[in-house]
This record gives sequence, structure tokens and C-alpha cells, in this order.
Amino acid sequence: MRRRIPMSFAAVTLAMTAVTVAPAAASEQVLAHGPDGVGIEIASVNGSGCPIGTAAVALSESNDSFTVTYGDYLARVGGKSKVTDERKNCQINLRVHVPHGYQYAISSVDYRGYASLQEGARAFPRASYYFQGRMEGRAWEVSLEGPFERSWHIRDLVNNTELMWSPCGEQRNFNINTQLLLDLGTSDKSEVSFISMDSTDGNLKTTYHYDWKRC
Repeated sequence: MRRRIPMSFAAVTLAMTAVTVAPAAASEQVLAHGPDGVGIEIASVNGSGCPIGTAAVALSESNDSFTVTYGDYLARVGGKSKVTDERKNCQINLRVHVPHGYQYAISSVDYRGYASLQEGARAFPRASYYFQGRMEGRAWEVSLEGPFERSWHIRDLVNNTELMWSPCGEQRNFNINTQLLLDLGTSDKSEVSFISMDSTDGNLKTTYHYDWKRC
């Protein structure tokens, strides 16, 4: 499933408010918290947006979410930017230990970063994820339009009917692909526009929220 929503500064703020207050439908099968014994670690990382040593993953104490932080994930255009600066990407393969008798699905993802876009410039944060060995996955995309200068936060909330559950009794790696793309558009090419998914201060984290249930 892919959605592309052009958003201005005001629209992003409105979207953030709407998704924050809207409750997700409950499922009797879903556990209140993740089971004991859950583990997660990076198996491999690759991409211009996440040089070796700049990406990290951490599991929450309740085992119902994990965060990915990036230390050098920024795309830019204009000024003295290079052509290769306009697009940055990151592919992370996560080794997830799922306790026997349980399975999980990603119920929502909070994407965060910062953007400084000149009038006429556009930025396209993109993301997808899937279980290793499976064809189906979930893809997501929005556009941010200048003038825009502030932190951005977009939540991808998955409907209960669209949850993709990990296979029971199998340990499958979880793959995350993200991309930041900039378009100079009609903006002044001498002025720099940029977008980041950078979190060097530890505050801007991409958070993946789990749902857990018994097989």
C-alpha cells in the first residue's frame, strides 16, 4: 500500500494532530505488551544515508516498540550541493528474535526529521518494510513543499485489516528501506534546501510500534 500526500507546513501540522488523537480499533487477540524474550539487532546496514556506525536500533522496555536512530541522514539541493546529495537512502536488515508461540505486526510508524525548504522546493520522504522471504510489504510516501522550516513528524497508522503478521514458528529478518529525495523545483538554485532523518541529539527517532498475539 502506497500513499502520496502533498503537504504544506499547515497541512503537516493538521495531519499530526489528527493521527495523534484518533484511537486505533482494538483487537481481542492483541496483547497489551510484548512477551518476554523479544530481541532485536542490526544484521546489516547499507546506503548513502546511513554510513557504517551512524544507525542504531533499540527495543522498548515493554517490548511493544523499537526505535531506529540515524546520525548522518540528510539530503540537500541548491548552493554548492552535489548531484549525489539530492537523494539519500538507507537499507537496514534487522534480526528479530520472536519467542516461541508468538507473532508480531507493525501497527504504526512515527517518522521524524527536520526540513528547511526554500519556496518552490519539494522534499519526498519515503519508506517501506517487509519480512525477509515475503513478497508483500508496506510502502509509504509524502511530499513536503517549501517554504517549510521546522521539525516534521508523520505517522503511518496501519488498519487492523492490513496488519502483516510475522510467520509462526519461524525467525524471519525484518527489512526497512527509507529514502529522502529533494527536488529543486522553482526555488532559487543558489539557496540550499535540505531534509533530514538525522537524530544526532537522540530526540528525532523513527519509532516502529508492534502488535503482538499468540499463534
